[in-house]
Amino acid sequence: PGSVSAAFQEYLQHLGLQDFPCGLGSWNKSFHNARRRPRVRPAGLEEAVPPGEESPEALLELLRDQHSPWALPPDCSPLDRLLREVAVLAPELLHGSGVFQVVKSLRILDKGVEEVDEGLLRFQQLEELILSANHISRVTSAHLPRTLKVLELCCNAVGDLQDLCAQPPPELQHLGLGYNRLCGPSQEKHLTVDFWPNLVSLDLSFNSLTDLLGLVSQLSTLQNLRILVLQGNPLALIPTYRGFLVDSLPKLSILDDIYIWPEERQQFHGLARQPELIRSEARVVVSIGEMKGLPNPEAFQQLEVGSEGPVIAYSYCVTYQF
Repeated sequence: PGSVSAAFQEYLQHLGLQDFPCGLGSWNKSFHNARRRPRVRPAGLEEAVPPGEESPEALLELLRDQHSPWALPPDCSPLDRLLREVAVLAPELLHGSGVFQVVKSLRILDKGVEEVDEGLLRFQQLEELILSANHISRVTSAHLPRTLKVLELCCNAVGDLQDLCAQPPPELQHLGLGYNRLCGPSQEKHLTVDFWPNLVSLDLSFNSLTDLLGLVSQLSTLQNLRILVLQGNPLALIPTYRGFLVDSLPKLSILDDIYIWPEERQQFHGLARQPELIRSEARVVVSIGEMKGLPNPEAFQQLEVGSEGPVIAYSYCVTYQF
């Protein structure tokens, strides 16, 4: 699709909000005409459904019954169900720009999206935007709704936060940038309270961040930060990595998906005042426990002394790629 807006339009077509049993058609015409022209009926009397039409309850049952050919798959999102049911009960709400007022959570995963376009501003109630596993390299904050509280960009190609931080959503509580292309020490300056005053959760895992001291000095300004994920970055190889972070960010509750208990915080007390312990290099020891696919040398019987048979030698080259 290219853009988020194009992917959303493709998503709406896939839901079939104008097709039976959704939308407005011959299957529910009288019901919606009655809503537009309400008539006074005697108490306790139900209006009969004309022949060839279905009641709203029957149409909803076609959407909800798992054996129905119109049922959504079990793993569908809450938004899928919401839009389909609104399209049965009040399809007029989804005409024109009305559909954008209904959506509070938008998930577009692995759809080849490359651009976060200004069409997103039509989602005036949007609080959660999940754009994982796409091809996004640049996010213009002016195109993000100001109501946004969750922005997840995991598994994209974001390498620079400057455009994202120009006018970031002021109420954002979670920012997910795991598995992107952020490199240190140029990006740490964008991770301060000046840009993210309400940030509670931050995922920077599996990037190329290397400056632990610089990063901590910026993250320490985020007074509401409670959850931080940094695993997978080169700086996580520093021997005092976890202890230094735990002691430097006293309000942090979870680091790399591991809860910080009071005993651990006491254990690393004072480490933040010893930055000299942070080394700029690390040593990795690789131990090979077992190798498969190679003939066992013991399986070859040694030739008897004085034998004139040929001697065959085997050599193997093993390559490690990091």
